[in-house]
Amino acid sequence: MGKPKRERSLANNEAKAVTRSLRVSPRKLNLVAGLIRGKKVDHALADLEFSRKRIAQDVRKCVMSAVANAENNHGLDVNELIIAEAHVGKNLVMKRFHARARGRAGGILRPFSQITVIVREKEEEESAKPAKKKAASKGAKPEVGAKEKKAAKPAKAAAPAKDEAAKAKKSAAPTKTAKAATPAKSEAGKEKKPVAAKKTTTAKKETE
Repeated sequence: MGKPKRERSLANNEAKAVTRSLRVSPRKLNLVAGLIRGKKVDHALADLEFSRKRIAQDVRKCVMSAVANAENNHGLDVNELIIAEAHVGKNLVMKRFHARARGRAGGILRPFSQITVIVREKEEEESAKPAKKKAASKGAKPEVGAKEKKAAKPAKAAAPAKDEAAKAKKSAAPTKTAKAATPAKSEAGKEKKPVAAKKTTTAKKETE
């Protein structure tokens, strides 16, 4: 008996391609991979074609291979494909040396890397999800406004009570000040009258 068939690790709407032993460091290759992540296939191929990076042409071949796998092996629509994933890994490292002073050697590492590209057919559900989120956010706004209105109504009802209390205090304050002011005025008048009488008596004595 032969070995049982290994189950497919990807979803039915996905396909992948792997390119190994690329003569570039993983750090430099990741810059090119980040250029195409999340984009549609036709936009990604255009960006790679006009990129100034040396390794961009090899990455473009990997993307085209993934698109061919999706079309021929899984029957996916090429026009609806996007770059779902583009992850980079290490590969072999060649060790070389450079002659240095006094017979010593300086180590040189020449790294290789690999890239895995996964393309996915975009479904209608994915395009409908953002619309549902927007609708939910729009429906949530009136609820917040209603809570604010409910919280504002007691404040409006409490404001007239404060105004009435302030008016009552103001009306009570002038009565006290008026009562207190009348005796002071009468006392001031009483004090001024004798002074005027003294002035008249002195004026009469001067005339005599």
